[in-house]
Amino acid sequence: ARAYRMKKNDQNKNDKTERIQKVRSMWAAIMEVFTSFTKEKEAVDYVLQGYVGQNVLDGASVAFRIPRLLVQRVESAEHHHWSENVYEGEKLNFLTVIQLLNEALRTLRDEICQSELKPHLGYMKNITVKCIQGLQSLQSHRLKLKEKHFVSMSEPIQKQEEDWKVKWKNFLGQCPFDIMLQQNKVSNVQFI
Repeated sequence: ARAYRMKKNDQNKNDKTERIQKVRSMWAAIMEVFTSFTKEKEAVDYVLQGYVGQNVLDGASVAFRIPRLLVQRVESAEHHHWSENVYEGEKLNFLTVIQLLNEALRTLRDEICQSELKPHLGYMKNITVKCIQGLQSLQSHRLKLKEKHFVSMSEPIQKQEEDWKVKWKNFLGQCPFDIMLQQNKVSNVQFI
């Protein structure tokens, strides 16, 4: 019975130790959440104490420098609608600054797109050169075929007709058109 009690006491001590460890880990997690919310708590305290609206963001102490590339892009013909200054009465014009930042992002996007296209440009140039060479080869082949098989229209048609008449006379003894005309005359005479 004594061994049973000792065993039960050891088990109770282990259970207490486990519970204490769980509580400590939960407390550490809670404290971690509280410390992560300190900035938010300070902001809420600031509002609750009535300090809202007392600070104004005017940009008087801000030194704003615009890169030359951005100035050139803004002053180019496509952006002629820009007429605003970065400073108005020694105060920073935040709307103009935001527009400049947007334009800077557009410039960066355009340069990234161009740099991504550069590897493809060589490949496309090679394909274009090969296509042009193939086209030139086909055109020269077409000219050769045209010269070989094309009957010149500059020869008089009468000469060609005479050549055909000679060929038909040699083969049939007379021109087939003359045979057809004779048959038509005979058939017309029979019907009358």
